[in-house]
Amino acid sequence: MIKTGKQHTETLRDGRQVYLNGEIVKDVTIHPAYRNAVASVGGLYDFQSHPDNLSLMTYQISGSRDRANRIWQLPTNYEDLVERRRALVAWTELHGGFLGRAPDHVASCIAGMYMGLEVFEDHDPGRAAALADYYRYARDNELYLTYVIINPQADRSKAAHEQDDEFLTAGVVDQDSQCLTIRGAKMLATGGIMANEVFVTCIQPLQPGDEKYAVSFTVPMNAKGLKILSRKSYEEHSPSVYDNPLSHRFDENDAVLYFDDVKVPWERVFVNQDIKMCMDQFHATPAHVYQNYQAQIRLMVKMRFLLGIAKRITDTNGITKFPQVRETLGNLAAETVIVDSLVHAMEAKGKQHGEYFMPDRHTLYAAQVLTQQLYPRVMTTLRELAGGGVIMLPSSVADFANPEMREMINKTQKSPASDSEARVKFFKLAWDAVGSEFASRHTQYEMFYAGATFVTKGHSFRTFDWDNCTGLVDQMLDSYSLEDELARLYKEAA
Repeated sequence: MIKTGKQHTETLRDGRQVYLNGEIVKDVTIHPAYRNAVASVGGLYDFQSHPDNLSLMTYQISGSRDRANRIWQLPTNYEDLVERRRALVAWTELHGGFLGRAPDHVASCIAGMYMGLEVFEDHDPGRAAALADYYRYARDNELYLTYVIINPQADRSKAAHEQDDEFLTAGVVDQDSQCLTIRGAKMLATGGIMANEVFVTCIQPLQPGDEKYAVSFTVPMNAKGLKILSRKSYEEHSPSVYDNPLSHRFDENDAVLYFDDVKVPWERVFVNQDIKMCMDQFHATPAHVYQNYQAQIRLMVKMRFLLGIAKRITDTNGITKFPQVRETLGNLAAETVIVDSLVHAMEAKGKQHGEYFMPDRHTLYAAQVLTQQLYPRVMTTLRELAGGGVIMLPSSVADFANPEMREMINKTQKSPASDSEARVKFFKLAWDAVGSEFASRHTQYEMFYAGATFVTKGHSFRTFDWDNCTGLVDQMLDSYSLEDELARLYKEAA
């Protein structure tokens, strides 16, 4: 059985504690702040379970007659990797790349950790066994996972253990033969409202003294003592799909998680109070590459969508034939293809990690550096192309219900490419993608989901083959010498 949308929605009625607007949300599947996003995720599962999509979206588990979503697939060669990417693209096209932490993101991280299981075995065979069992459990039950891997900002000049509150950051307050007890906060649980479970760890460098925060584990979103502090819901303030077609359906939400002495059984613990292993679980395994490779696939699709928005803006305004507009569109097209090409390049340059095949690490980090700078620039360009057209729109779909207003809309919303109603409909979409509060959050997300720019540039520096480049310089320097030149001069003088 492949998971359906209805089945996933039912799993969210589990008594999780979600705090919004001063109250606890009793059922996220029907609350106006979340229900449409939940339905959108349900649509992903309905798409994968459709008979026409089974071969695209699922694979047969080795040694079994069962099938699983390709987000859990462990590619052993280039062809497997490409096949997996096609499934991720198909899912992403359903939301245009606006679900930044759909089920394929953290699944890619856990799968990457499993591909580096030997790193965990060298650290602690018991923790390695827990990870292996959990990978199979999550795969077989088609869990939608989110993660929280960042500490609360607080005083960023101090280490986690130096903060005024010892348990501001989630850490181990106690442990016994049965479990760890976790207290404190973590961020940023993007998609957590709609997820089944959360992977909790730290990707930020920790300092000596921070050992209690150097943990890695998973718990269900309804774990006793887990409190989900939701940000403002853009969906709740976008009641009409016509007026806000993206934020109405794809506001995945973000949340701070507070662990109020949450018990984590040992079979869910992968790292226990080890600073080095917290980093190694990402960087000594394929995990960090696979989770961010998925993010670049998503951004590749999103860039295509935004390029379509740009072209439709110029067509709607009748300016596509202007030379300066064609130049702008040509530049956007080139930038879109850069993202596309980098995704394909990291696959083509991929290499074996034991029995598994992983995308090229440095090409991935180069893509992150470039796209962090690219996305806000694209947003600015789309605003420049649109001008005031995305602002001077009818106040809401209700304006069309008034015959007098509808007549005035038809007179004032003119386009050489469409009728007035189609023009308004498109520009409502364009504004939601480019200028709304929802769009602003996405710009912030794309700029920082991979970390601050100095972090991604640091990854690029660390993984680049500098010896190859300096070797070319050395080769050129070795092709001539001072002694040879002096000999030439003495010979000419003689």
